[in-house]
Amino acid sequence: MSKGGILKGETKQSVKKRHSLISTKSEWSSSDEDEGAQPHEKAIAAGQPNPPYCVRNIEQNAFGRREIEIAEQEMPGIMALRARAKDDKPLKDAKIVGCTHINAQTAVLIETLAALGATVRWAACNIYSTQNEVAAALAHAGYAIFAWRGESEEAFWWCIDQCCTPTATWQPNMILDDGGDATHLMLKKHGAAFKNIKGIVEESVTGVHRLYQLSKAGKLCVPAMNVNDSVTKTKFDNLYSCRESIIDALKRSTDLMFGGKQSVVCGYGEVGKGCCQALKALGCVVYVTEIDPICALQAAMDGFRVVKLNEVIRQVDIVITATGNKGVVTREHMERMKNGCVVCNMGHSNTEIDVYALKTPDLLWERVRSQVDHIIWPNGKRIVLLAEGRLANLCCSSLPSFVVSVTAATQALALIELYNAPNQRYKRWTRDQSRRDPETREADVYLLPKKMDEYVASLHLPTFDAHLTELTDEQAKYLGLNKVGPFKPNYYRY
Repeated sequence: MSKGGILKGETKQSVKKRHSLISTKSEWSSSDEDEGAQPHEKAIAAGQPNPPYCVRNIEQNAFGRREIEIAEQEMPGIMALRARAKDDKPLKDAKIVGCTHINAQTAVLIETLAALGATVRWAACNIYSTQNEVAAALAHAGYAIFAWRGESEEAFWWCIDQCCTPTATWQPNMILDDGGDATHLMLKKHGAAFKNIKGIVEESVTGVHRLYQLSKAGKLCVPAMNVNDSVTKTKFDNLYSCRESIIDALKRSTDLMFGGKQSVVCGYGEVGKGCCQALKALGCVVYVTEIDPICALQAAMDGFRVVKLNEVIRQVDIVITATGNKGVVTREHMERMKNGCVVCNMGHSNTEIDVYALKTPDLLWERVRSQVDHIIWPNGKRIVLLAEGRLANLCCSSLPSFVVSVTAATQALALIELYNAPNQRYKRWTRDQSRRDPETREADVYLLPKKMDEYVASLHLPTFDAHLTELTDEQAKYLGLNKVGPFKPNYYRY
């Protein structure tokens, strides 16, 4: 049967219905990137420079709502937090600027924050990871969402600015960031309004690094919470989520068979550990690159050979970056890769792979499917680049909702903590204080209190029918602990 033909036993009417269903599926799929003008250009052309929301297609809202409802079923922790705290409204009058990935799991967080009393304006931290139908569902529900899949660079910053710009009715006082873009734009463009921020919650390695840089330079005048290094983020989202999603992303985008393939993972932090475990379990030969001798020793004792990238770049089939650094895979590396080598990034930043060095006249870019490009050399050699060097698991796949529930609950508690904390608990720098010894300025970037990490974990235990052992009074006294926690000191390494 040719494409569009009639199946055996079908009538013309049933063929028409089948084709209608196929076209509808294509229309609703967020993996299909719409061509043409960017949505914000349409809004500006229509005389709406400051629209209440800006998404690709608001008509996709019904499909997006079903996606959100599915995610809610697999996110017990954040849903339990919503149920327990919605009457108390701990975020009443909070006005939160959000800049994260916009997908079904984030939608559950956004609606939880609203249920706890907050007003939000949200943009995407990645131009390729937005689920258009979910953005439509949130906008249809009345949330100020500015995001769509396939944003241009100019649109990306326009969307964030729509959330950060103060108006007569919008005076932001909290920031939830993933990568630091909203924080930096607001500090640079809306400095006076930035001083009114009560707190910043940051969840990525890149964003935390940028916060510490601001702190050392004496420019971070508001307290910030480093959620990325909280136990519930590092040990669950970074490790378990990436362990499952890296394989899903590679399978969906390339149809690879992993058994016997040679792969190299750059970085053996929690993300790198998860990727290595998954690849090894499916029969890959896995190499690791590292700059840290402690992480390198961990990799070696886990059974992975630690190498320099130049030593294996000619022979590997898969290259995965997970460092949070820049220039990890260069044009020189890619020149030496074998034909068909798959290159992708699992770190937050899109600078780990030098994609700009590939945009030269001598190389041909061929889009073979959504988020998958063949980069073709003059001699016919090609490499497979996923998501143009951005987060592969979010651009080419999806995340396990349960693990995102852990992170979302951590983020929500961090926002509640910063918003309600007494002034003396978290320091705010004044102009005079910012001149003090640079080595002491990192005090305004904090970790989530251990007790809250344990609370987030406890919210998720009922899903597994897990029952905690309780300390006796004698045992608690012997260990010098409170019977209800926290059970580990802050310096403890899980």
